[in-house]
Amino acid sequence: MSTMLSFSLSTLCFKPLSPIPPSFCNDRRSLLKPVSAIIRPSNPQPQQPPQLYQPFRPPPSPLPPQFVSLDTAARIDILANRLGLWHEYAPLIPYLIRDGFSPPSIEEATGISGVEQNRLVVAAQVRDSLVQSNADPEILFAFDTGGSELLYEIRLLSSSQRVAAARYIVLNNLDGQGAQDLARAMKDFPRRRGDKGWESFDYNLPGDCLSFMYYRQSREHKNPSEQRTAALEQALSVAETEKAKSQIIDELKGKAGEKQEAAEEEIEQGVRVPVVRLKMGEVAEASSVAVLPVCRAEEREKELMEAPMGCTREGEFGVVAAEKGWKRWVVLPGWEPVLGLGKGGVVVSFGDARVLPWKVNRWYKEEPILVVVDRTRNKVATNNGFYLVAVDGGGDGAEGLKVERGSTLKGSGVEDALGTVLLVVRPPREEDDDQPSDEDWE
Repeated sequence: MSTMLSFSLSTLCFKPLSPIPPSFCNDRRSLLKPVSAIIRPSNPQPQQPPQLYQPFRPPPSPLPPQFVSLDTAARIDILANRLGLWHEYAPLIPYLIRDGFSPPSIEEATGISGVEQNRLVVAAQVRDSLVQSNADPEILFAFDTGGSELLYEIRLLSSSQRVAAARYIVLNNLDGQGAQDLARAMKDFPRRRGDKGWESFDYNLPGDCLSFMYYRQSREHKNPSEQRTAALEQALSVAETEKAKSQIIDELKGKAGEKQEAAEEEIEQGVRVPVVRLKMGEVAEASSVAVLPVCRAEEREKELMEAPMGCTREGEFGVVAAEKGWKRWVVLPGWEPVLGLGKGGVVVSFGDARVLPWKVNRWYKEEPILVVVDRTRNKVATNNGFYLVAVDGGGDGAEGLKVERGSTLKGSGVEDALGTVLLVVRPPREEDDDQPSDEDWE
C-alpha cells in the first residue's frame, strides 16, 4: 500500500517523494489533503491582478509645443531658471512627477518649493478653465506676471464664477488676501439664504457677494461700535447694485440714529445714568471691585429694605464682612459710580429690561439687567434723575419694583422713592466671529 501511494504521488508531482511515516499511512483522511493540495489544472488560466481603488487624477495640462521635444534635463533647466511665463512652464511639474520625480526632488533640482509647485499647477489649471470659458484676453493677459497666487485663490469656484472673479480681481487690483476674501464670499453666499438683508444682494455679481460678507460681519460687532460702522462702510464701498447700497445705507443711518438716541437717553435733565455691558473676565482683570447685595425686583420693597446696608474689608487680606447674613451677592468692577457708593448701596435684578423708561427700549427687550441703587438718596428731586419705586399691578399687569423718571414721579405727587439709580449693567456676551449672537440678528 505504501509503495502504490508513493508511485501515485510521484506520478502526480513528477518528482520522488520521501518515505511516508507510518502514522501518515494509518490515517486515510490525512492522505487526501496533500494530494488535493498539489493537484493543478493542466492549462492554468493567468491570474488577474487585483483591482485597487485609484482616485481620479485629472491629466496634466498639455505641454506648450516648444517643450514637447525637450528631454528631462532641459525641462528641469527651464523650471530652475523660470524661462518663460509661469503658466507655460507650470505643466512641466506634473510631467516630471510622472517620470519618477517627487516634489522634494523637484525642489532640490529647481529651487521651487512644494507649496509653490502646487500653486503653479493648480493656477495653470484655473487659467486653462478661463481660456475654455472664453474669458476676455485682456483679463488673461493681466495674470501673466505674478498671477498664479491670485488664480490659485479662486480654484474652488465654478467656471462661470471664476470668469467673474478674475475680472473683478483685475479691475479692482486685488492682492492675494483680497482674492481669497472674494472667493470665500462668492462660495459662502448661497449658504446664507435667509440671513437678514440677503435678498438685497445679487449673487451673480462678485462685488455684491463681497459686500454681503462685510455686511454680515458688521452684525458680529457690538451695537453700536466703531468696528461695526467700519465694516458697513467697507461693505458700501464694494457693493455694485443700488439695492445693496440702499440696504447698507439704511443700516448705517439706523445705527447712527440709535447712537444719537442712546446718548440722549443716558442724560435726563443733566443727570447721566451710565449703561454698561459687563465683559467676560472684566471682574477678574479689574484692579478694584465692589461687593454688593442683590435683591429681586419681584420681591418688591420688602427684600430691598432687609438687604445689608454695607460691608467692610477686614485684615491684611481684605476679607469682606457684611453687617448681617445675606444669600445673594454680586461682584462688580470698580467703576466710578460704584466706587463712590457708600453705605446703602444695593443691586436690583430685573429679568426684563423693558422696565427702563427710556426711548430705545428695543435694545434691552427680554434681556436681564442689574440696576445699582443708592438707598440713602431717596428724595425725588424736581424733574431730575431716575428712581427705583414699587408699583402695584395695573392695567399692564406689572407688579414689583420699577425704574421711573423723576419728572413722572413729581407729576404724580410722589416725593419719596426707594433709591436713586446710579448705574445699569447689562450681562456679558460671548463674542463669536463665525456665529453672531441672537441680539446681533434682531
